[in-house]
Amino acid sequence: MSLQPVRGMRDLLGEELDRQKHIVKTAEEIATLYNYESIETPIVEYTSVFKRTLGETSDIVGKEMYTFSDRNNESMTLRPEGTASVIRAIISEKLTQTLPQKRIYSGPMFRYERPQKGRYRQFYQLGVEYLGQDSPFADVECIALADHILKTLGIVDYKINLNTLGDMESRQSYKGALIKYFSKYENDLSEDSQSRLHRNPLRILDSKDENDQKISANTPKFEAYLSSESKAFFETVLNGLNILKIDFELNPHLVRGLDYYCHTAFEFKTTSLGAQDALGGGGRYDGLMQQMGGPSIPGVGWAVGLDRLALLLPEFQTKPSLRIAVIPIGDELELEAIRLTQELRLKGFTSEIFLKGNLGKRFRQADKALCNIAVVFGSDELAQKKVKVRKLQSVEIETNKETFVDSSQLISHLSSLI
Repeated sequence: MSLQPVRGMRDLLGEELDRQKHIVKTAEEIATLYNYESIETPIVEYTSVFKRTLGETSDIVGKEMYTFSDRNNESMTLRPEGTASVIRAIISEKLTQTLPQKRIYSGPMFRYERPQKGRYRQFYQLGVEYLGQDSPFADVECIALADHILKTLGIVDYKINLNTLGDMESRQSYKGALIKYFSKYENDLSEDSQSRLHRNPLRILDSKDENDQKISANTPKFEAYLSSESKAFFETVLNGLNILKIDFELNPHLVRGLDYYCHTAFEFKTTSLGAQDALGGGGRYDGLMQQMGGPSIPGVGWAVGLDRLALLLPEFQTKPSLRIAVIPIGDELELEAIRLTQELRLKGFTSEIFLKGNLGKRFRQADKALCNIAVVFGSDELAQKKVKVRKLQSVEIETNKETFVDSSQLISHLSSLI
């Protein structure tokens, strides 16, 4: 039996890896314009980090977490999402004393889901967290940052769905109304929704079951249960997005899947990936820090799936670069070739040395390695302190097919070709 990756997990290489790296690099560059700093957290956390934050009624905790006991019989979990880990890190590193904290992260997450297009059991996310600011303009900035990143990447087929979950008091009032409404249809609800009815009825609004969706169509409207403060908060968010000319659609059934959200909830949806229409989303989570044992500090953030974003990137090409083949003619020149190759690398040129085979074979090897310029020299050239610069690949480099260059001018000559 040949060794294969675990089901739902795969190796990243080639263009797929280049696409994800391009997304992360672009996002990090844009995030610095908003004064975000990077953070990396471990992929393994104590299970309590997620159980205390994601909620017992969430699908992630109930069905999808990769949890195991280590040799000390401690319950450990491969991180299923990034927010809880970042909040844990902010508390652990005592960064709550320096606010606001604006962080961007990326990396692998793990959930035991049914693999399908754009969904894997080891998947990759990019996310941001903005902590220490309770203003609705922080929500506006977070959404604007995501919109900025997507548009810069050339991704245009998406809609921003927006809703308010109100403050805690508003949610409690609405939960009571939902329990009263759904109780009339309890026997008709799906098994998952029946289990959520009395613990977290808001999650029923997010159900993918068709019959649940029909029942939910006539639920009481959340607006009737929103406090005046919650209405004013959401109105400010809407006005902020309008002034920035960021399009959005109101979606009263958008509740997000995790228990710690309040006020603004948003999701990025596309029509280009079939049933898997969500690129990512986020919202405000003012109670999460305190729930994890830290001080009461407000927060807002989002996460997007790199696997799905990579599928939506327009025709992708890495930036053309100079790839140099160093080809000495004569075994006695191998050490000089090694010296020159390293010098080129130290000057920032991608370089590879080709020592084996006749000259034609080495040119073919260089072509296969996608080199576009060859630096060739023999004893005669070395004595004259010259090298031959030869064009290999059919790329747009302004140079003759073959040029003799003084060794002392090689670096400046190659720089002029970029």
